[in-house]
Parts: sequence; C-alpha cells; structure tokens
Amino acid sequence: MPAADLDLFNAEGAATERLLRKASPRLLQFTGSSTVANHLTQVLNGKIRIEDAGFDWKILGPDVRDVDYVAWVSDQDAYACSGQKCSAQSILFAHENWVNAGIFDKLKSLAQRRKLEDLTLGPILSWNNEKIQKHLEAVLAIPGAKLLFGGKPLTGHSIPSVYGAFQATAVHVPLKSLLDPNHFKVATTELFGPFQVVTTWKDGELDQVIEALERMDHHLTAAVVSNDAQFLNNVLSRTVNGTTYAG
Repeated sequence: MPAADLDLFNAEGAATERLLRKASPRLLQFTGSSTVANHLTQVLNGKIRIEDAGFDWKILGPDVRDVDYVAWVSDQDAYACSGQKCSAQSILFAHENWVNAGIFDKLKSLAQRRKLEDLTLGPILSWNNEKIQKHLEAVLAIPGAKLLFGGKPLTGHSIPSVYGAFQATAVHVPLKSLLDPNHFKVATTELFGPFQVVTTWKDGELDQVIEALERMDHHLTAAVVSNDAQFLNNVLSRTVNGTTYAG
C-alpha cells in the first residue's frame, strides 16, 4: 500500500470530533459504542455507517451433540481476544440437557487454561480491574447468581492499572432472575472483556428465553446450536439479529 493512502490519527474523542467536523467526510465507517455512534450520526448528518455494539447471545437447543467441540467454540466465542471483539459471546442460554452433559465443566476447564504467557488472555483496554470487579459484584448480587469460574484479577504482570487484567469469568444467573426487570439491565450490560453470563433453561421455557433475547437493546451477533429444523425456525423467526450462526 502506498504510504499516502492511509492516515493514522491517535487522539481523544473530542479532538477526533473536531477533525471530523472540519473535514466533513463524505462517509464515515464507525465501529464503537452505540452512544458515540448516535452522537456522530447527528454530527455528520447521517453520513455514517455503523457497526453497532452488541450483547451477543447463544442458545444451546435441546438436542445435544459434539459437546467437546461446542464447548471449545463457546470458549473461543466468549474469551478469544480477551472478549474484546464486537461479536464476543456475552450470554449463553444452555438447555438443561447440555448442562447434564457437562458443558459448564468443560467451559471451566478450557477457560482456566487461558493465561498471559501464551496470549490467550491479554490487557483489557476499556475496563480496568476496579470497574470489572464492581460489575462482577453487581451481577453476583442478583438472586440465585453464582460464580462458575474466574472472578479474580490476573497477577504477576506489569500491565498498567489503567487497563484491566482479569481471569476468564462466567456467572450463572437463573432465568427467572434474569427476566426480573430489577436485574435485567445489570445482567445484560456488555463488559468488553473476558466475561459472560450463562443461564439454564428447560423444555417449556423457550418463550421466556425469546423474551429475554428481544428485551436486549443491541442485536449484533447471535448463534443457535441445534440440528432440529423446527427449533431453529422457531428461534430465528422470532428474533431480530445481525450476523447469525445456526446449526
């Protein structure tokens, strides 16, 4: 690429906004928070394309298969890049058949292998440990919530305290508590780091799962794990998402 084809500009948000106002670009491709995206839409009079934020979900359907592989993919979806990707898995709805097959134990085993030394964990750029710990405690305060694994800052490193360095973490929140309006916002707050909420559902509770999905604000990425065509059609026809993985 010729050197003149790309300009890199490193600055705080206010300075970048001044540059955009002065340059008046024909079109801005933006990736970031929905709050900033809404602001820039007004600043640029709509001349913007947005990759929005997302509290991204995955449903494990009633039919269980390839448990080791699904656990590995779910670990990657939640914790690769230390969870710092827009498509990161934020919440996992596991049917009780998957729980009985040991999916949570396998996720724990995979997550506990992650470490700074091999870069399977890394610095968290937008959440420091204090902020992560505060959010973790808020989620654990939801009735019935429990820590499945993780939950502690990493040690033995030189990462500046302005950044986060945290274990791959999962908190189980009962479906009933998740749906409670008093707790839903906390449980579905996106932590841009190695953190996910998991919950369990059973036959007869799919409508409640769908209710939870549709009450979330942002629908960037979704996944439905099932080989049951009727189940897939039921979920996909009743939800609105961006990139969707099914099968």
